[in-house]
Amino acid sequence: MSFQSRLPKPEVPQDGQESVWDYPRPPIVRASNVSVKVQLAGIVIAESNNSVQVLETSHPPTYYLPPDDVNQIYFTKIDRSSFCEWKGNATYWDISVNKSEIHAGSWSYDHPSSGFKQLEGYFSFYPASFECSIDNKLVMPQPGQFYGGWVTEDVVGPFKGVTGSQWW
Repeated sequence: MSFQSRLPKPEVPQDGQESVWDYPRPPIVRASNVSVKVQLAGIVIAESNNSVQVLETSHPPTYYLPPDDVNQIYFTKIDRSSFCEWKGNATYWDISVNKSEIHAGSWSYDHPSSGFKQLEGYFSFYPASFECSIDNKLVMPQPGQFYGGWVTEDVVGPFKGVTGSQWW
């Protein structure tokens, strides 16, 4: 079986939608002026109209919010990191609001790779752990336990992370 035969058939986007299969690889960073909000236990921990998106083939966009738009009093840096071949080394954060705590629910890049300098100091969040919204519309998490993409009605897949997508 060839690599190409393992790729899924992309969904056809309707008016106002994008296909994640039209996103590039390697990924890119794109400025966004949509209203992005992240809440935990009813408390807004981040809100911005100046986010950036990372767009990569087969992945829904991942939103990163500038540090000035993130209420970092709820954040604790933890001893965990990961490496992305494109973006570099990520730092992880626990988020604690009242009695709700999300372990490693947010990540950032202190010193991203040269092609991703726009991400420096910006925070992203796993939408499976928070109530995330874009323009007041609830975000669904990207399938799978590892990925941090934000699924909305504006993007169509199929998305990396579904069963059988390990070789996409």
